Amino acid sequence: MKVKLARTAGFCMGVRRAMELVLTAANQKDDRPLYTYGPLIHNTQVLDLLKTKSVTVLKDLGGLSGGRIVIRAHGIPPAERAKLKETGMEILDATCPKVARVQSLIRLHTRKGHECIIVGDSDHAEVIGLMGYSVTPPWVIQEASQVAELPDLQKPFVVAQTTQNDAVFGDVVDALKAKFPNLLVFDTICNATHLRQKEVRSFKDQVDAMVVVGGYHSGNTQRLAEVARESGLKTFHVETEKDLDLKALEPMSCIGVTAGASTPNWMIQNVVRTIERVRGQGESSLLNGCRKVFESLVLASGLVAGGAFCFAYAAGFLAGPPLEIVFPFIAMLYLYAVHGLNRIVDKGAGVYNDPEGAEFLTTHRGVLLGGGIAAAAAALLLALTRGLPTFLALAAFIVVGLIYSLPIFPDRLRSRRTYFRIKDIPGSRSLADAFARVAVINVLPLFSTDPGPYSAVAVSMVFVLLLSYGRSGLFDLLHLQGDLIVGKETLPLTIGQKQATLLLRVDLGFLGVFLVVSGFAGWAGPFAFWMLIPVGGMILCLAAFEKRWIRSALIMEALVESNFFLAGIIAFCAYLFR
Repeated sequence: MKVKLARTAGFCMGVRRAMELVLTAANQKDDRPLYTYGPLIHNTQVLDLLKTKSVTVLKDLGGLSGGRIVIRAHGIPPAERAKLKETGMEILDATCPKVARVQSLIRLHTRKGHECIIVGDSDHAEVIGLMGYSVTPPWVIQEASQVAELPDLQKPFVVAQTTQNDAVFGDVVDALKAKFPNLLVFDTICNATHLRQKEVRSFKDQVDAMVVVGGYHSGNTQRLAEVARESGLKTFHVETEKDLDLKALEPMSCIGVTAGASTPNWMIQNVVRTIERVRGQGESSLLNGCRKVFESLVLASGLVAGGAFCFAYAAGFLAGPPLEIVFPFIAMLYLYAVHGLNRIVDKGAGVYNDPEGAEFLTTHRGVLLGGGIAAAAAALLLALTRGLPTFLALAAFIVVGLIYSLPIFPDRLRSRRTYFRIKDIPGSRSLADAFARVAVINVLPLFSTDPGPYSAVAVSMVFVLLLSYGRSGLFDLLHLQGDLIVGKETLPLTIGQKQATLLLRVDLGFLGVFLVVSGFAGWAGPFAFWMLIPVGGMILCLAAFEKRWIRSALIMEALVESNFFLAGIIAFCAYLFR
């Protein structure tokens, strides 16, 4: 089944901020209990996840005198905030900045004697919080027909619940203006809400039905489903993939998927994956089979291995003759083994970053483990054909790789250590991967062959290091949500997503400039200019991540690895036509 996933689906800024705040607190070495005052967000599965992180939801403050407490993303009334302060607990404020702005507007204008009208659900946590900021008695309405029930107000103004249906708000405002010509209007619907609803309406003539993923009690998710139905789309509101009516989807050929602002990425991916497995109306069995082969190839690290071979071939060509084909094969086998074994050892975050990959690992764990060991053994045998020094060097690289992933302190000492594995050190994952590729692609051949021009070898090393770092850094950004949940301290979580993205831009930009200078200076010959193509491809992948052009983890991984295939193809063409 073809699936069209909305670019705006998933966590909004406010929910993402709240989740980062509470998960960062939960992952800290702090013995104090951690609470949220009311549900942090309206998503049952996320709340269950927080419960596993020892985050307790409180409905009242009775008997509490210590610990840390998080104010929910919807905000709370000032009176309840005052009660929180009286408990003496450390307060972590996760109120969405968009909600805080509406709170400030209400407080400012009601202090001036204006009467507040709120368009929203009177029993929703956000609206309850907003009402508390009104100095004058507030009025809450949900639709235009209720305007007639309002008394004569002298100085009215209107705001909206930030997740309100924008069409409904527009109708209410029109009715209010007809009754109160002096009405002040503040469109406080969050821009993310506007964009989500607009995108759902744009799906009208592109899909056969719409699946909306999110909590059944989530106001913004309910409104997305409402907007889809109003657009004439057959709509299914589900919380998880288990709620899908697959029989109802079978007669269709293309399904649209969107999600509420409190729906995490892994839940969206699970729903998308389940729908894609349904054979849609008129779908070719050949096409369906090809897609399954492609998925298996990506999930089994086949693309990583093929990309490693092509990358090593291109790096060897860039370094100058002699180029021995055995070394790209060694790089392919080594990186296949390391990548596969690391994914098996480190599968915790994969459940959230790439649910499909995690399921594949669980199902085929034995085969993948055996394949990784066999690949490492084959790489060692090939290295032995190039001499004992090469064999020993590769064996050392494998040992170092194992040390990187395995605990370096015994269990009884782990609680006293912030980092009990080298890979736990913030930012080490991307650097370790980049240096591992330099070691097996650039350094290993030096143990058995005379190098080409030293300047070309140096250029090749820089090329491998920076492009590999760009690859790993991009995957760190893609996996940010799952890494945060399991408490990994990757670079984006340590310095922030914006700063990490900027670092990758600098990394790839510097590499592009370096290749141009190397080409003109004669350090590596004209082939250096051709390597600007895969660098440009990696920059496009970074842009695709930032702009959310591609939401599928599987496709994104394939696109990133395709740049390494591209480098090898260019090198092979250069070899044929030189």
